[in-house]
Amino acid sequence: MGCFLTHLTILSIAALSPLFHFISSVELNDHQASLGELPRAVALRTTPEDLLQVPQGAPFKIALFADLHFGEDAWTRWGPRQDESSVKVMSTILDKEHPGGEDCSFKGTPRLELMKNELAHNALSYSRSGPHNLWPSISNYVLQLSSSSDPESAVAFMYFLDSGGGSYPEVISSAQVEWFDRKSQEINPDSRVPYAFCSVVIFANQTTGFMRVLKSSLCFLQPNGALPNRVPEIVFWHIPSQAYKKVAPRFYVRRNCVGSLFMENVAPQEAEMGIMKLLEKRPSVKAVFVGHNHGLDWCCPYKKLWLCFARHTGYGGYGNWPRGARILEITQQPFSIKSWIRMEDGHSHSEVLLSS
Repeated sequence: MGCFLTHLTILSIAALSPLFHFISSVELNDHQASLGELPRAVALRTTPEDLLQVPQGAPFKIALFADLHFGEDAWTRWGPRQDESSVKVMSTILDKEHPGGEDCSFKGTPRLELMKNELAHNALSYSRSGPHNLWPSISNYVLQLSSSSDPESAVAFMYFLDSGGGSYPEVISSAQVEWFDRKSQEINPDSRVPYAFCSVVIFANQTTGFMRVLKSSLCFLQPNGALPNRVPEIVFWHIPSQAYKKVAPRFYVRRNCVGSLFMENVAPQEAEMGIMKLLEKRPSVKAVFVGHNHGLDWCCPYKKLWLCFARHTGYGGYGNWPRGARILEITQQPFSIKSWIRMEDGHSHSEVLLSS
């Protein structure tokens, strides 16, 4: 089994299934990776690790597999063939053996049943159900990415929100917004704490003696008065918010957007219920990642963060654009988030730095 990534976490967005299907990890010795060699055989884990941790001396990488559309037309020859092709895309991108013999067809199973099955049978999954008071959403949770040297020290927080779809309203509800607000303040409170002026530029009129503040900058303070060490945050959901429609490139004017697919209009959520306003106020939020639109793979700057599409991975659903996956690379020191698109044929493009 080989892999072109030194450390990889896999996030899968399957339309009409829970937001992210599974998260797993594979590792390759750095010396082997540099020589293009296959890694030695290792025993596969049967349970998830206690935490997600940046590997020593290497970045942490994430692959987003979007819109797999497993289980479409399962009673026809076409449906299973599409599922097989989708698995081959993932296998090619991960450069490993096809997992042959595993049944990947969901056969139209309802979302709630998919999540129950995921938690019951996928021993490597980091997915979470609930909270139950956020109905109609199925799955909302946060994962901490820890430092390579200190498991208690967070390098980044990754939030996963259920944006609905299928028989569920295509929204991130006000209840989910309130949950995100409470949770983020609980685990990463430095994003909106009392502040002080860090620097002030003052103009003094020697004739009148009048002094006027020309420029100042704010610094957020911790309760002990020290400058905070804000933990960066990234957010994942499936259906783009209405902010994506506002920032989308128009008439081939792409501004500072980075990508290769600009083939359709954004199909956003039914309503905006406050999640984007909340994210805009959190300087620690670096980027939001979605799927849903098969003909889009761009990242565009929005306010002080980035709005990004993944890349259509599955052979089900609409559109015949080449398949691929969005890759994220998180470096601990100095902190950075870099992203690019890796295609089914192996080439990559559209690299962008999301932490600048």
